[in-house]
Amino acid sequence: MKDLIIVGASGFGRELVQYVEDINQVSPEWNILGFLDDNPQALDGCKTAYKIIGSIKNWRPKECEYFACALAFPQVKKNVVMMLKERGAKFATLIHPTALINKYAELGEGLIVTPRSNINTDAKIGDFVSVLGSGIGHDATVGSWSTLSGRCSINGHVQIGEMVYIACGVSIAPSKKIGDGATIGIGSVVINNVKAGTPVFGNPAKKMDF
Repeated sequence: MKDLIIVGASGFGRELVQYVEDINQVSPEWNILGFLDDNPQALDGCKTAYKIIGSIKNWRPKECEYFACALAFPQVKKNVVMMLKERGAKFATLIHPTALINKYAELGEGLIVTPRSNINTDAKIGDFVSVLGSGIGHDATVGSWSTLSGRCSINGHVQIGEMVYIACGVSIAPSKKIGDGATIGIGSVVINNVKAGTPVFGNPAKKMDF
């Protein structure tokens, strides 16, 4: 079995522990060592069999270690992953046994796919994408560092750029384009293209003004 360290001890990280254990029930592969987190109190009051074994900022990866990034927000995810990779870190791709992955889908490095997700034929998924209980239609693309939160529906031929954060329960109509760095608010229905860097929300989704 390979040693695995989960980066981030928040809710996502603690959920990921269960998903890795589920993977091991099917095919024993990962020996979970614990969490990395810069907040040493991140697990206070939480129930988990694993501890925080060090901080992200100070950890020096060993040759035998693999990492899984349990950070949802794209910019934070990218910053942390790049910092660890510069020190030689290797990242695992973790796909839950209940996920349905078409054999013609293209999957990037560091992908995390949680229970009951599906990625359909000829979909292209970039590096360090998180697919959290969501569906990605045929011929869709999802750029690197993006996160799809729970119960999202990404229809066929949708093009999602890099660094996009999609909150829970979002539906995106077929063939729509979501620009780099966009944010789609919870429960939104996207029927128009979304420009890069734009936050949208609602049904139909419209630009949010802060």
